[in-house]
Amino acid sequence: MRVAVVFFAGAKRDKVHDLARGVADSLERQGHAVTLIDGDQSRDAKLTVYDYLVLGTSVTSLFRGRIDSRIGEFLAQAGNLLGKKSFAFVANAPFGAQRGLSRLMDLMEREGLFLRFSEILRSREEADQVVRRLKIER
Repeated sequence: MRVAVVFFAGAKRDKVHDLARGVADSLERQGHAVTLIDGDQSRDAKLTVYDYLVLGTSVTSLFRGRIDSRIGEFLAQAGNLLGKKSFAFVANAPFGAQRGLSRLMDLMEREGLFLRFSEILRSREEADQVVRRLKIER
């Protein structure tokens, strides 16, 4: 299965990239063809060719759980996403991670993505464990 792992790192670049890489590595071990896309750098990526999408980010505000506003713009320009299965994750933060995850899920659902799972991830090892439970199939 073709899977895109898209991440928007912002100020927590190392943390979010590490989590996204952990998700991608775990998916590759399961036999999927994975493309890791840096949403901060790649504005014109088309996601219509992928069977499954993983989208990850970090919160941009300490208490309010805000996420990068460019995520919505990116998804709107990424092609037809209607009905594609997906997984959302947010990097763990002391405050606001749950609200940030809810906002990310809302953005994804507005673009027609079918969310299969969502999680607040703390480490690359946890990302690997979560992906093993996903059961991504055609």
